[in-house]
Amino acid sequence: MRHHMSGRQLSRNTAHRHALLRNLAIALLRYETIRTTVPKAKELRRVVEPIITLGKSDNIAARRRAFAKLRDEALVEKLFTDVGPRFKARAGGYTRILKMEPRPGDSAPMALVALVDKPQAKTEAAPAPEAEKPKRARKTAAAPKEAEAEAAPAKKPRRKKAAA
Repeated sequence: MRHHMSGRQLSRNTAHRHALLRNLAIALLRYETIRTTVPKAKELRRVVEPIITLGKSDNIAARRRAFAKLRDEALVEKLFTDVGPRFKARAGGYTRILKMEPRPGDSAPMALVALVDKPQAKTEAAPAPEAEKPKRARKTAAAPKEAEAEAAPAKKPRRKKAAA
């Protein structure tokens, strides 16, 4: 019996489970939105939220603890310069789990795991779409073909033969 044993085993031994959760945490912090199964998403939340809490206070001890968990210098830098300050005012609950359709192959319940606050710099810096400008028609050899196609009579669509 597993009395007082917290956490899901996820059908893996300890080393494989720790490696899986580290890789999922790295992917979530790097891409800020990932797709995984619901049980993995719920376990990932227990791993990522303390790491983001570390990123809120930028000191050498916190950076070393984050590096011990993530083992990626560029990601630790992103955690302390981008992700941590973004969640400075939030007391917890940095991730959101949205359930999706089951996976086609084995019907495993799937979820979308995302960081709650989107980066503001990326949304403001995005240029406005240029849908207002009408595109100029090119003067190419295709123009005479279009004129010929309009002048030619339209062909009747073929009918399918009825099954006997």
